[in-house]
Amino acid sequence: MSEPSSPSSQKSTNPRLQALLGHEFFAPHHWRRRIALWTGAVLVALAAIVFAKASDWSFHLFQIILGYGIWIPLILTPVVFGLLAWVTEGRLRATRGSGIPQVIGTLHIANEGFRQRMLALPIAACKMLLTLIALAVGASIGREGPTVHVGAGLFYSLGRRFGFTDPKAASRFILAGGAAGIAAAFNTPLAGVVFAIEELAGAFEHRFSGLLLTAVIVGGVVSLGIMGNYSYFGEVQASLPLQQAWVAVLATGLVGGLLGGIFARLILLSRRGPLAYIGRIRARAPVLFAAFCGLTLAVLGVISHNSIYGTGYDQARAFVQEAAVTPGQSFGIIKLFANVVSYWAGIPGGIFSPALAVGAGLGHNIAHFLPGTPEAAIVLLGMSAYLSGVTGAPLTSAVIAMELTDNQDMVIPIMAACLIARAAASLFSPTPVYKDFAERMVQDFERQQAAQAEAAEKAKAEAEALKNARDTSAFDEPSAPSEQEAADDAAEDGVRKQQAEGENPSAEPAPPTPEPPTPGDEQPPAPPPREH
Repeated sequence: MSEPSSPSSQKSTNPRLQALLGHEFFAPHHWRRRIALWTGAVLVALAAIVFAKASDWSFHLFQIILGYGIWIPLILTPVVFGLLAWVTEGRLRATRGSGIPQVIGTLHIANEGFRQRMLALPIAACKMLLTLIALAVGASIGREGPTVHVGAGLFYSLGRRFGFTDPKAASRFILAGGAAGIAAAFNTPLAGVVFAIEELAGAFEHRFSGLLLTAVIVGGVVSLGIMGNYSYFGEVQASLPLQQAWVAVLATGLVGGLLGGIFARLILLSRRGPLAYIGRIRARAPVLFAAFCGLTLAVLGVISHNSIYGTGYDQARAFVQEAAVTPGQSFGIIKLFANVVSYWAGIPGGIFSPALAVGAGLGHNIAHFLPGTPEAAIVLLGMSAYLSGVTGAPLTSAVIAMELTDNQDMVIPIMAACLIARAAASLFSPTPVYKDFAERMVQDFERQQAAQAEAAEKAKAEAEALKNARDTSAFDEPSAPSEQEAADDAAEDGVRKQQAEGENPSAEPAPPTPEPPTPGDEQPPAPPPREH
């Protein structure tokens, strides 16, 4: 009967199996990261779908309210805008605006406390809720930026739960979450990857590529399984002859880029010049300022026959599909001002969808000056050019425009229009709007950190000065000890003396100290000696 083989002999008989199991593909920490990414992508896709449906329901509720009277927004919108500004004054301040600058800021600041304030799950949940409330009163905002914010927050929190607390690992999760968010919001997987590289990270790193693709692919599969394969604006069959293409590209690129740069400059509220005055008014009375913005939006709604409320999706689709009924020639400009006042109010909401609507309106206007050119093609160029001018991201804008319309025939004209628009927009807004907001956020955080460090250093110096003041007199000389301190020192000297005597018994004992007589015990003086 043969003896059983030892474990060492078993290992030596399967070297290939051992080498395979020892490959990093089977490493536990890699699988922990994969599970976190897959779970996060599924959650972001589900959140984006729910958010999209809820946004449609919120705006439908507003349309029902409008049915009772065109004057209702003149009262309702200012009140709710003021309440939203008041609610977001404190801990929910991170929910304001688009959400994309917050994500970019967390990628540049590795401070855990800052990231928690920007990306915590309560912030993500409140971002969605407050955006829905804003849409329910007609705010001219989008849901795509908030979806990016929510996606980054979900990925960041999930990564921490799975043990990825290292700042670099957390940055990768934040970036992947943002990419999954924009891809799920528009159902544009390629645009999600490009957006993360061009806008969020600002550079391509090989280590990010696998995370981005994994997050976008898994999220895309979930979205396809629930919503089906669809294009955001439907399929657009438009093309431009070569002779007409370059005139249209130049016109849409210049007009869209210049107006996009002006819009970016307006919402940035620079710290110098006339716009700085508006920023100071908003800082002094944010609630009243938001209410005034809501009233201005309602007035614009009355002027435009209620066409400028909401995301602008229906109006943009009508333009690009060459519908029989469109909002009109003034829609693009009025919608631009509606977007400005909605963003000035400081309420939660993005600018992606409203920017596409403005670009579609501008393209519709430009098409009247180019007879014989397909209007749908001009509208598509106007959408992509204006979005490029606003965001300062030409590649992302081109890819989004192509994926939103499922049009591959106009790749070159769209990319050329986006590049021209970015160059034109830089005259008014040299730094892309999201990066400018993020840089301000980073600078404010650094100033707060410096102020806290300075305050701590000052408190430490005051404590040391107070301690030195106790140890010296008014003339910088050692201060005389108090009576209590002198008594304590005498007692300590006595204890040390007794200990020294106990350690040296050969020393002669000191003569006893005569005790002073107690009052009443004094002896009478001895009589003088007698003289003999």
